[in-house]
Amino acid sequence: MSKPIIAIIGRPNVGKSTLFNVLAGERISIVQDTPGVTRDRIYAEIEWLDRSYTLIDTGGIEPDSSDHILASMRAQAEIAIDTADLILFLTDAREGLTDADEKVADMLRRAKKPVLLVVNKVDNFQKQLADIYEFYKLGVGDPIPISAASRLGIGDMLDEAAKLLPVHAGEQEEDDRPRIAIVGKPNVGKSSIVNRLLGEDRMIVSDVAGTTRDAVDSAVRYNKKEYVLIDTAGLRRKSRIKEEIERFSIIRAVAAVERADVVLLVIDADDGVSEQDAKIAGIAHDRGKGILIVVNKWDKIEKNDRTAKEFEAKVRQTLSFLPYAELVFVSAKTGQRLIKLYDYIDTIIANQNLRVATGVLNEILSEATVMKQPPSDKGRRLRLYYITQVSVKPPTFVIFINDKELTHFSYTRYIENQLREAFGFKGTAIRIIYRERKGENS
Repeated sequence: MSKPIIAIIGRPNVGKSTLFNVLAGERISIVQDTPGVTRDRIYAEIEWLDRSYTLIDTGGIEPDSSDHILASMRAQAEIAIDTADLILFLTDAREGLTDADEKVADMLRRAKKPVLLVVNKVDNFQKQLADIYEFYKLGVGDPIPISAASRLGIGDMLDEAAKLLPVHAGEQEEDDRPRIAIVGKPNVGKSSIVNRLLGEDRMIVSDVAGTTRDAVDSAVRYNKKEYVLIDTAGLRRKSRIKEEIERFSIIRAVAAVERADVVLLVIDADDGVSEQDAKIAGIAHDRGKGILIVVNKWDKIEKNDRTAKEFEAKVRQTLSFLPYAELVFVSAKTGQRLIKLYDYIDTIIANQNLRVATGVLNEILSEATVMKQPPSDKGRRLRLYYITQVSVKPPTFVIFINDKELTHFSYTRYIENQLREAFGFKGTAIRIIYRERKGENS
């Protein structure tokens, strides 16, 4: 189930990254007293009043700037506005109301999205009351005073945000059809793949990177089963914005991955796997989605008997955190192996929903600890008492132990590998959670 998306929008240097870091609970965005230092929007998961949200930080909007970087940041912010369920419009009490604030407000009004006007850098609510009132002129609602740096007013702001987001915001209606997100950097052939699978030219296909502006859902039936394909991309190419365009797809990818059961990460066979591909794959991995790596345009590659293995080795090296994801070589142009994608998708969905009996799990755990002893520290050894599966999508296991401080990621990976060897789980992440048994710390 997808989470509502909240985007922080405003002109440069009003404190967007500081607020983002406070809400995210860690320093993710670079905070520096220089306008435009946040050039990429960054995302994080936050919780408030037992509800979860996806938070997006953006570069500042300079509405009339012709500067190359600022123009690209404005384009990123526009995508965040399009994607968000709620916009936090951040302004600066110290600098006061500016022409740029007015123009951003006009942009937000046209977007017709819920907007919460937030006035930052209000360190003394009584003394700065007059400074807050002038922001009523923006005509986008009552200003909420906060100080992100001093963590003042944050709770009140989040309370108001929760009121503007109905419980169903970001969530999809009950629908048991598998949802497949096709993600990847622009111009790798995502829309061409969707068109082939649909059997019609429903998506615009062009050599211009980013011709698909919005995420589009399309239903398709294969072997008496129905699937929903979610096609995503960046945005239309704008003058003088070239390298930055590849970064625009992150916001779309976040929203699409949230709604998906399985993610098809499409890679261009000509270009190979990129840092952008790794970022998008990381989004899907972090959210525990099913993942299939799809190498498109394979028909354009000159091949010998080692080509496929060498290409896969490079992909595996860059995407080392996805050892469970299978890889398939396709061509949207010729249709090569595209129909096999459905078989991979069905297998991944089955593995995501696989439940293993507790008794069988504990047999595997017992054998694993005999073959390789758990780690120890200063004479105290980790003891694994019991394992049980608590959920699916992704398969999640709780292991009861004596002391969390004795756990080590390498042993966790070993246990995961034992589970995979026994039950497969191809195409899906596995989550392992440790819980201490009270009074059993020896």
